[in-house]
Amino acid sequence: MRFQVRHVTSYRYGDPVSLCHNIAHLKPRDLPGQRVLASQLRIDPWPAVSREHSDFFGNRVSYFCVQQSHRTLEIGAASEVEISPQPLPNLADSPPWEQVPVRLYEDRTPASIEARIFSLHSHYVPDEPAAVDFARPSFPLGRPILEAVQDLMGRIYRELEFDPSFTSVATPVSDVLAHRRGVCQDFAHLVLACLRGLGLPARYVSGYIETLPPPGQMKLQGADASHAWIAVYVPGMGWQDFDPTNNQIPQGQHIRVALGRDFDDVTPVRGVFYGGGEHQLQVEVDVNRVAA
Repeated sequence: MRFQVRHVTSYRYGDPVSLCHNIAHLKPRDLPGQRVLASQLRIDPWPAVSREHSDFFGNRVSYFCVQQSHRTLEIGAASEVEISPQPLPNLADSPPWEQVPVRLYEDRTPASIEARIFSLHSHYVPDEPAAVDFARPSFPLGRPILEAVQDLMGRIYRELEFDPSFTSVATPVSDVLAHRRGVCQDFAHLVLACLRGLGLPARYVSGYIETLPPPGQMKLQGADASHAWIAVYVPGMGWQDFDPTNNQIPQGQHIRVALGRDFDDVTPVRGVFYGGGEHQLQVEVDVNRVAA
């Protein structure tokens, strides 16, 4: 399956901005089952400095600096990505979850060594005992880890409400759990807090998901959005993605852009600017399937 993704971020400032520095995680990366055919960034006003590098996690990071006075800033990313669904593993064939932390540190393969950092807590995924307590019913001793994560994902889907009005980027996991509501970013952080609290390696995945309109209706342009989910690492089996917002294992409709410990590592756009006063932010995302 081949997808075209358009992501436009627009800022409108009350006063002129004389200078801004920004970094963006907007270009997808090649990963197992995913091949980037094209990806480009368009910035208006044209930046005086623009370059790209790979970060610690292998993500494509775009840096740019606008040095002319401006009242609007538009960052447009256009990508074409080919997705090849990977065979689903037999969840019951995965090892008991309590063996995974031991295997992770005994295994000397590069993949396991690189995965160890994802068993540690991070800025948006701190040590949260309430999250561990929430996870416990899904993790009885001896249960295969992938079965346990699938059960946890299903419980979050059933017991928490999707509510865009409740949370912000800074809402802690404890609040999401206490009020039983949030958005995809919050559900991903909650799963990560549950898994890392049990010593399991899991990472935050930022990207997009193809959304389809109701039968008989046209798809609204700009109505899609960035998405977030998680992946858990199993020594000898590799990474397996889980999408708690939709209670599904991604299979062909999820496009991965960046991987990290939490949202802080993969923020779509962040930066500093001089001047500007009050500003308005608008984001539009389109994900369209195209013929190969």
